[in-house]
Amino acid sequence: MTLARPYPFARLASLALGAFLTFSLSSPAFAQWKWKDKSGHTQYSDLPPPATVSDADILQRPNGSSRKSAPSFAPSSAQAAVAAMAASAASGAASGPTKAVEPELEAKRRKVAEEEAAKHRAEEEKQKVARAENCQRAKGQLKALEDGMRMSRVNAKGEQEILDDKGRAEESKRARDVATADCK
Repeated sequence: MTLARPYPFARLASLALGAFLTFSLSSPAFAQWKWKDKSGHTQYSDLPPPATVSDADILQRPNGSSRKSAPSFAPSSAQAAVAAMAASAASGAASGPTKAVEPELEAKRRKVAEEEAAKHRAEEEKQKVARAENCQRAKGQLKALEDGMRMSRVNAKGEQEILDDKGRAEESKRARDVATADCK
């Protein structure tokens, strides 16, 4: 028993017909209006612009359409709610950002600024502690040098050498410089 195979041409024709119907039925979904609002911003919508927009400000209309008012829906329907939100968004975009977004944005900016200020204060505190520690060490070093204690240092070769008068003067100058810089 053999089954008849559909012709490849018939298959191709049915696919083409399906694609044509899909495209022709979805073309209203591509309808876009484009207009300039009062402040000069370009607005895009699938609904016609508000009645306050003049015909000269309408930059693009969907094919085959003239200016009509927005479709009316039952007041309690979800479509009416979506249309109202779209209309308020279009009018809100012309007047600037909505008030509900601004407090959140300001709170985020304030939080970032506070975090940066806290990091800056923490860094300053670390530097203040390091300067105080350097000051104490420099004062101790300077006192030991002035008291005439026998001191040594390690040279570039890693050998320990006892400070003579010239080395003591150099170390005293270095300690004074550190003390004047960090002991404020």
